[in-house]
Amino acid sequence: MTPGARVQAAIEILDRILDGGAAERELTVWARGSRYAGSKDRAAVRDHVFDALRTLRSSAWIGGEAEIAPGIARSIMAGRLIGEDVDVKSIFNGQGHAPEPISPPVDLGPAPDAVRLDMPDWLLPILRADLGSAAEHVALALRTRAPVFLRANIARITRQDLLAKLSEEGVAAEPDAASPTAIRLTGTPRGLTALPSFRDGLWELQDAGSQALVDRIPASPDARILDLCAGGGGKALALAARGPEQVFAHDAHPARMRDLPARTARAGARISQITAPEGAAPFDGVVADVPCSGSGSWRRAPDAKWRLTEARLTELTQTQDAILDRAIALTRPGGWIAYMTCSILARENADRAAAALSRHRNVAIRDQWSSLPVDGGHDGFHVCLLKRES
Repeated sequence: MTPGARVQAAIEILDRILDGGAAERELTVWARGSRYAGSKDRAAVRDHVFDALRTLRSSAWIGGEAEIAPGIARSIMAGRLIGEDVDVKSIFNGQGHAPEPISPPVDLGPAPDAVRLDMPDWLLPILRADLGSAAEHVALALRTRAPVFLRANIARITRQDLLAKLSEEGVAAEPDAASPTAIRLTGTPRGLTALPSFRDGLWELQDAGSQALVDRIPASPDARILDLCAGGGGKALALAARGPEQVFAHDAHPARMRDLPARTARAGARISQITAPEGAAPFDGVVADVPCSGSGSWRRAPDAKWRLTEARLTELTQTQDAILDRAIALTRPGGWIAYMTCSILARENADRAAAALSRHRNVAIRDQWSSLPVDGGHDGFHVCLLKRES
């Protein structure tokens, strides 16, 4: 595919996303229907789409569109390329499946803060109230691509030895300070799951911030720990590598755990999937990695930023309260609950812990920790470690 054809494909995919489609699904549908596209073509189209989604409002503004609406993907993509100092005429030339020539965009003048920072209008005041002077820095960081991190499976290999192994496999990487198991890739992250080191279960893809959260969870050798909202099982696998006696995984939607048995076998771990955790309670510790806005990881899933509404955020906090109540009930007296999100919003983080304390007099906060997605580092996360006292 020519550079122009790649941009045209991205425009068509972006139009479907603006019309309500999910980014990953639309990219998959396009790839399956475009057998002529090689791996480099698919990667380039994906990059175009995700870069446009990360900078949706500012790109639209540069492209002469004041409002986001279906049918303006051409203007968004043109604005994105103009913002990157690309010669738009060389791309929008109508040749070889490239986009048709485009008129110079209307100059809308200086962009409002929410446009410049690529934030929904309603969310920017909340972000500023929660993060203060760091809000703008975080918003700008969420407009950039996220780095790729691996978690060394310390049950099978040390991080130092894994770095040497990756080097032998031609993968450029370095240790990351966020966690003793974290490795940051410094080269182009392509074809990782075809590596022998992956097939041998020596590492998993996991953000360094997520690894740092797990590091803060107590995991004594004789502990029985439940991952209550396990999803794909990344945190359960990281916990199992640290050697607690029993790790259990549960999810309200069991299909989310469908890959966990294969991942567990590859890692040489022991994780028991359970459908009714109340039957195996009480647990020494419960990890509640609750559904959330995902605002700390919007670099990786930028379309989620534009789907979030105030009403949806309120629904999420109600779900988070219910899950936290359940986690407390599943924990033995003297045990702990690790309430986690990949959010940077106080109403999903500290506010939920405070609300739990008002409902449960037998629970106390042991520790809280947050990270922000800034300076090309890891994603934004929050963990509140609670103790059930009786």
